[in-house]
Amino acid sequence: MELLKKWLGHPEDIYNLLRFKMGGYRAVMPRIDPDSLGGGLRTCYRYLNQTSRSFAAVIQALDGELRHAVCIFYLVLRALDTIEDDMTISLDVKVPMLHEFHSYLYQPEWKYMESKEKDRQVLEDFPTISMEFRNLSKVYQDVISDICHKMGIGMAEFLEKKVDSQHEWDKYCHYVAGLVGIGLSRLFSASELEDPIVGQDTELANSMGLFLQKTNIIRDYLEDQLEGREFWPREVWSRYAKKLSDLAKPENIDMAVQCLNELITNALHHVPDVLTYLSRLKNQSVFNFCAIPQVMAIATLSACYNNKQVFRGVVKIRKGQAVTLMMDATNIQAVKAIMYQYVEEIYQKIPSTDPSSNKTQQVIASIRAMSLPGGPMVSRHHYSPIYLSCAMLLAALSWQYLSTISKATEEYVQAGEN
Repeated sequence: MELLKKWLGHPEDIYNLLRFKMGGYRAVMPRIDPDSLGGGLRTCYRYLNQTSRSFAAVIQALDGELRHAVCIFYLVLRALDTIEDDMTISLDVKVPMLHEFHSYLYQPEWKYMESKEKDRQVLEDFPTISMEFRNLSKVYQDVISDICHKMGIGMAEFLEKKVDSQHEWDKYCHYVAGLVGIGLSRLFSASELEDPIVGQDTELANSMGLFLQKTNIIRDYLEDQLEGREFWPREVWSRYAKKLSDLAKPENIDMAVQCLNELITNALHHVPDVLTYLSRLKNQSVFNFCAIPQVMAIATLSACYNNKQVFRGVVKIRKGQAVTLMMDATNIQAVKAIMYQYVEEIYQKIPSTDPSSNKTQQVIASIRAMSLPGGPMVSRHHYSPIYLSCAMLLAALSWQYLSTISKATEEYVQAGEN
């Protein structure tokens, strides 16, 4: 019944969950026909679905040859990331592999059979992936190889190095996510679905990646602590605790939340760049691909802001909320409205005693200015009293059905959470 109560408070979530389940997801994430693909590409898309069904969904919605280029780009970076994550590989083996990984794309027989990671199939069958890489147009190959080279060097640099300063936090996030944004942007322009400026403006593309990566790092504090990983910058957390792990102690919760709010404020500084980037996109499939994770991220930051639960468990946005965001974020005005909505939610939660309160208010003011270009904000939803009553009745009749939505559908709506 708790689930039903949550839905009754958000009737638009119920409506959109039903639309999504009944086929509405195809509007933003249509699937391609596997029979239209050659054997190697079919295998690559199978690996894509196995390693990330959510990303597989948005990648397969891209238009034309761009979807194959992005699919291969994802798998190549997944293979690189699998090497970085594998703690059974000694550093004297791992570092050279990371440095040279881009060269393996041009070695038809190269594969790695010693990994113990769950996604090791992308290394064990790397010859299939590299073959399809070499089948791409040279303009795509050059982008993927270049990004892979830069990322491998960056990953090696941070293998034994902790993130100390905020500058190093930006640098780490650049290597693992900003470069992905830059690479994707160059692929968009190379496909001619987007203007050259999209791929040329690396600062905006980098911000797209940093906003997502910082959101994940902020949200995943407890999970990373339990697994022995630390990504919060020492320069920030050391002002609130002697050790990063101390923030999880109940007696430190007030200081922990202040640290959390400072990092969220840092992440919010990327939102103006995100809005500028998205405003340049022309192709609908590219816009959906880029916008959906960004609106998921702002919703996640709103849920995390000033929230003690970040240090006690998992903070996630509702499934229905995620579906609503996916189905709404199809044009720049809608995205601006979404950003406005969630920064307003954050603004309403700013404690007057928070050390970062002034900075948080300032960055929200800059986001407001971009989200309200020509006048008063228009709500994204217009629900009449009759509609609301019907939605509540629908919730009462169908809550049990909705609670059994398939795992695959749940993974579709987590595109912005991974």
